[in-house]
Amino acid sequence: MSVNYAAGLSPYADKGVCGLPEVFDSPEELKVKVETLAQLIKESQYLVVHSGAGISTSAGIPDFRGPKGVWTLEEKGESPHFNTTFEDARPSLTHMALLGLQRAGYLKYLISQNVDGLHVRSGFPRDMLSELHGNMFVEECEKCGRQYVREKVIGVMGLKPTGRYCDVVRSRGLRACRRADLALTLGTSMQIKPSGDLPLLTKRKGGKIVIVNLQATKHDKHAHLRIHGYVDEVMKQLMEMLGLEIPKWDGPTVCESSTANSESTTDVKPPHVTAKGKVKKEPVKEERKREATQLTDDGSVKEETVSVKRERADSPVAINEEK
Repeated sequence: MSVNYAAGLSPYADKGVCGLPEVFDSPEELKVKVETLAQLIKESQYLVVHSGAGISTSAGIPDFRGPKGVWTLEEKGESPHFNTTFEDARPSLTHMALLGLQRAGYLKYLISQNVDGLHVRSGFPRDMLSELHGNMFVEECEKCGRQYVREKVIGVMGLKPTGRYCDVVRSRGLRACRRADLALTLGTSMQIKPSGDLPLLTKRKGGKIVIVNLQATKHDKHAHLRIHGYVDEVMKQLMEMLGLEIPKWDGPTVCESSTANSESTTDVKPPHVTAKGKVKKEPVKEERKREATQLTDDGSVKEETVSVKRERADSPVAINEEK
């Protein structure tokens, strides 16, 4: 599927201000600002990052309101050019740097407006991540809340039924955090409500806001620090100043828990569904065979057949929230 995910969204009239001019700090000024950011992170007790479409542009996924953004070009009657797919897109340096910050204990929670699935595919723990607008790779059962991380994009957005059925009834949920004393926003103009206003909660409770974005944002006046630079370059310098390495991406990885050993994370394979989208009702303890995908040491995919127990499926699956 191409990355023209905007075409799959429900009609959205208020697209905000598009095509604003970009501003760049000089190399010297950028270095000084990133040094300040590094010190703020060292002094913080609870860092929360808010990520937007700008962190995925270097991965080949267009943003919405940038000079070449999907909605900016749409206003001009033009169509963006895509040279990748969601499945082929690799996490950017910023995605991996955020994983490094989390593993080092600095980053306590990540709130994302993106639906491209790159945070999850980078290996970032899902129990420390809220994807406010959904994930193109994730389906969620509307009855029990069980989520399935797929290898291929779902193809629809906005809580529309996908035709597949839930395998296991198990309650789960992800809750956002309001304990932040430092809110770092990366690659977002913060024009969409309520997600764009979430960093203000940190300031209202006495915390600080740092904004990293090339364009002006809705809340620039509230920022303690404003950095104008490419997000990847900012994160590269930040990790160096903190003395941290950026983890290497070895392939799509799903990590459900922040307490899980990074070596135990595995890819998630879709449950079996019949061609017509119906599941035959069978005994709860019945065993079936499916193909499980595993990653080899060199990052390639290895297929093997495993035996899996399944419960009777009786609930349709729908995808997550729309953008």
